[in-house]
Formats: sequence, structure tokens, C-alpha cells
Amino acid sequence: MSSNVAAGAIDHHHDPSTSTGIPNKKLIMWAFLASDCMFFGTLISTHLIYRLHPGVDSPDPRAVFDLELTSFSTFILLMSSLMMALAVSTIQKGYLRSFRRYTLVTIFFGMIFLGCQVYEFTHFVHGAKMTLSNSIFGSTFYVLTGTHGTHVAIGVLWLIMMYVRSFKPVDAMKHAGSWILMNVVHVAIFAAAAILSLMTVLGIFHVAETEGYGPAMLAAFGKEYWPVYLGAAACIAVLWRLATRGGAVEFDQRHAVDVEMMGLYWHFVDIVWIVIFTAVYLLEYVFPAGPIPV
Repeated sequence: MSSNVAAGAIDHHHDPSTSTGIPNKKLIMWAFLASDCMFFGTLISTHLIYRLHPGVDSPDPRAVFDLELTSFSTFILLMSSLMMALAVSTIQKGYLRSFRRYTLVTIFFGMIFLGCQVYEFTHFVHGAKMTLSNSIFGSTFYVLTGTHGTHVAIGVLWLIMMYVRSFKPVDAMKHAGSWILMNVVHVAIFAAAAILSLMTVLGIFHVAETEGYGPAMLAAFGKEYWPVYLGAAACIAVLWRLATRGGAVEFDQRHAVDVEMMGLYWHFVDIVWIVIFTAVYLLEYVFPAGPIPV
């Protein structure tokens, strides 16, 4: 179902109020992404240069990386980009409830990616003994991937704020009490969902280390982490149910340009990760800088 929208289609791509025909918000976002592109280009170039000149104590990346895990997190992030595109499309058409659901899935996928990265960093530090300061490779790797992870975390926070904003009533002053209460409920549930989802992802990989991937892993995970898993599922179910909440709200087609800005940022983060995944991970297996470990 759609929210209360203005009659007729709203064209956000050709804004007559600007000399360029493009909304100023989108121009600002494009300018920011252009500067961020140069920033990531510098970090990626630095990593590629120093990988050709490893230090004496630099670990072999192929002995450190878990390509299966990183491939999984890459797939999840790419799927989140699809969900983000669907969220933009639905709000442009005024389908508010569908927008909320696609936004929730995007947030959920972003949290899974962050959980995988937290596990990966923890494994690299404690398992492979690769830290930020004991090798040049570790320094460039953590700065590059950590910066990208920070961008994903900012994007998830931005999506949560936009999702909560979609519940703002038309007469916010008249319904200030219920509006504030709804914000508090959403923030609390999102915080609980984020923590429990992260614990779920870390628990899955922790069990997989000892049990391997298969039915034994699922049985061990269910036995040891079932309260965490059920808690995360309950939080997600409540958020999904709240997404269908009706009522006259301020958020509609007129705010589609704000969602488009978020979409530009999220797609940029995904594209950057594809470059990082190729240049940092896959490159080590296609064009290794050193001998392949036995």
C-alpha cells in the first residue's frame, strides 16, 4: 500500500529550481563521493605498492585470508545493494510499507557484513598474529578495510535514521508523545538487534571453527547460542511488524531524493568493496607477491 502522496508523478531527476536540473542535494552527494573516491584510491594504491615490498616479518596473505568467508560477506553486501535499489524504487512510487521492508533488509545485510568483518579482524589478530603495527601489510590492510567498514557502519546508521523518520506523523507537534515513544522503541529494538545479530554471526563462525560446516555445526550452534539467535529473530520480527504500521505520515514521494542520496552512498560503498575484494584478496591468489605456502 502507498502512503498519502501528492497527486501526479514527482520528477526528482529534473529539478526546475536548479540551473543544472539536478537537485542540489544530489550534487552535494556526488561531490562528496568524488572526493571519497580519491581517498579510497590513495589507500588502495598504498596497499598495492607495499605488497610488492613486504617486510621481513610480513605474513603471507594466503595463509591468513579466509577467502570463503570474505566471498560470503561480499555476496551479502552485493545483495544489500539490490535491496537498496528496490527501496529507492518503492519510495519513488509511494509504496511506503515496501520501502520500510526493503530498508530493513538492507540494514540487516549491512549488519551481517560488519559481523563478518569483526570476526575476520579478530581471527587475523589472535589467530594469524597480524596486527596494525607488526607489519606494513597489516597496517595498510587494516587501515583500508577498516575505513571501508566505517563507511558501512555510517551507512547502516543513516538507514536506521531514515527508517525511523518514515514514521513521523503529519502533525508531529500534535502527536509529539507517541512520536517520541515510537523513536525510543525503534532505537532500542535496533540496538538490541544489532548486538544480537553480531553475536549470532560471531557464534556461527566460532562453532564452525571446531565443528566445520555442516549439520554438526548447526546442531552445536543451536544448542549453545539458541537464546542469542531467538533474540535476534524476535527483534527482526518486531521491526518487520512495525514496518506495516499505517497512519498519515510526513514521509512520502517528496522525500524520494533523500532516499536516492542514501542509495548513491550505499552503491558507492558496495562498488568500493568490489575493488578492495579484487585488489586485496583475489590478487594474492592470481598474482602472488611471494611463494605459495606449503
